[in-house]
Amino acid sequence: MSAMKKIPFYKIQGSGNDFILIDNRRNILKGMNLKSLALKVCDRHYSVGADGLILIVTSKKADFKWRFFNADGSEAEMCGNGARCAARFAHIMKIAKKDMTFETLAGTIQGQVKKDTVTVQLTAAAGQRMNIAIPLDTGLRMGHFINTGVPHLVYLSKDLDHEDIGRTGRTTRYHDLFKPAGTNVNFVQIQGRHQLRIRTYERGVEGETLACGTGSVAAALIVGSLGAASSPIEITTWGGEKLVVSFERSGDEFTSIHLEGRAEVICEGNLYLS
Repeated sequence: MSAMKKIPFYKIQGSGNDFILIDNRRNILKGMNLKSLALKVCDRHYSVGADGLILIVTSKKADFKWRFFNADGSEAEMCGNGARCAARFAHIMKIAKKDMTFETLAGTIQGQVKKDTVTVQLTAAAGQRMNIAIPLDTGLRMGHFINTGVPHLVYLSKDLDHEDIGRTGRTTRYHDLFKPAGTNVNFVQIQGRHQLRIRTYERGVEGETLACGTGSVAAALIVGSLGAASSPIEITTWGGEKLVVSFERSGDEFTSIHLEGRAEVICEGNLYLS
């Protein structure tokens, strides 16, 4: 073990999404293949295990910058729950104060760390397309698309508990309609004017996760566009945690989009890497 490189890390979960976070401002990962690193450390059998790897690096225009890697090694533009965990980590490590800004590939994010929760203000949503008829092997299904930093397809569901998330999610994620980037896939059941339930098939994880921050935001904005819900919207994730999405709407445009939920440290330690 003495011949291996020791890398300090934190593991933080946000509403059931868990992430490995490393402070790489001093380039302690120099020379490593970061995509291979993400694949390795996110493996739940042979390493710490997580939905994603977040690296904190320096920024010239914000408190810090991140690089976010999915569990399959792909680098993503944005992750809502990951952003909240990154903000918690940055505050713990004294990289930033409670109110902060940080760079992502989707744009600059604002974060606010509170005692139990973390709120992030996301970049503007884009590319909204409503009422897309999607041919599936189970038949034609209507979906709604929006990019909340990463692409999301939203299906409304009347029986969320019995949705075939793996089959429908996988087929939609790789559907010709969303090539080449693919899409995350959300199944949403409306519970009331300010309440939703959600299940998400995540691109990059390639399966269902307990929660998805940008997916929850996508669901709230789509349901808001349909006139079936109003801000703020409390969203119950598949893991049982609750996220709150708030926004302002002017015509077809959404502004001041915020995501709030719990972000808790699971553990800290050292990775031993060859």
